Amino acid sequence: MITPNALTTSNPAAAVPTVAAGTRHKGELSLRRQILYQILLLAIAVTVLFPIAWVVSMSLDTTNARPTGLNLIPANPSFDAYRTVIAQPTQNPVSFVQLALNSLLLAAMISILSVTIGVLAAYAFSRMHFHGREFLMLAILAVLMLPAIATLAPLYVMLNKVVVGGFNLRDSLIGVALAVLAGQLPFAIWNMKGYLDTIPRELEEAATMDGASRLQAFIRIILPLSTPVIAVTAFFGFIAGWTEFYFSWQFLDHEQNFTLAMALNGMVGQYAGSTPWSSFAAFSILVALPVSVVYLFLQRYIISGLTIGGVKG
Repeated sequence: MITPNALTTSNPAAAVPTVAAGTRHKGELSLRRQILYQILLLAIAVTVLFPIAWVVSMSLDTTNARPTGLNLIPANPSFDAYRTVIAQPTQNPVSFVQLALNSLLLAAMISILSVTIGVLAAYAFSRMHFHGREFLMLAILAVLMLPAIATLAPLYVMLNKVVVGGFNLRDSLIGVALAVLAGQLPFAIWNMKGYLDTIPRELEEAATMDGASRLQAFIRIILPLSTPVIAVTAFFGFIAGWTEFYFSWQFLDHEQNFTLAMALNGMVGQYAGSTPWSSFAAFSILVALPVSVVYLFLQRYIISGLTIGGVKG
């Protein structure tokens, strides 16, 4: 008599399903397709990284002349260009530290104001229903579609009329920050509203039932859950302020208010041969480095914030 245990133990190999040779699991790519994808990704990586490597190589070139080839290894590499731009970036009597502090102050103001005003407006549009809500949302969207440079002339006139004693709002970093903020806020509001729409209202209702006010629910529930989109908005605001040039170049008159972007543009000569290319490349790397560092710290928040914030509008 054959027992059930005998059936399960007499031939263990028969109970194990076999996979035919050459059979791929579901979702597994073939070798040919893997090679094609690897070649495609390698081409994209070279396209992105080669210009950066070329700029770094140019910054180490001691000739400081106009580049005529795509050589990645200079003949006599040196850090003299970095020492030059840090000691005296341009002919203006403004130090590199002062330029960096001005750019940092401008970027911080735009980042903080865009997050603070944007999250409050986004919460109102996401959670409240009031007269003119749809019209205001469309108006903000229309401003978002308008190029920021198109508002340069009217903003110049408006800010130039604000004069208190010897202080001219137009000729100040605060005025430049307000001008950039006018174009940055529509993106901040729409991006954060899309994210807030994904947060369940039941969380706020539960907090209200526990005795929390709307403000307490906003601070203790909505803001902590909105960390990714706040990081995205703050990062883009920081980039807008750190790399800002058009408004600064038109608004600012005094050299002590100049920024890194203005100094970088001032290094460009009238002709290509009159530009100190090694110093220009070194200065470009120093300007781009802080933004890269900030992105590395906020990377995980930025990716999740951009992904979820664009789901609903």
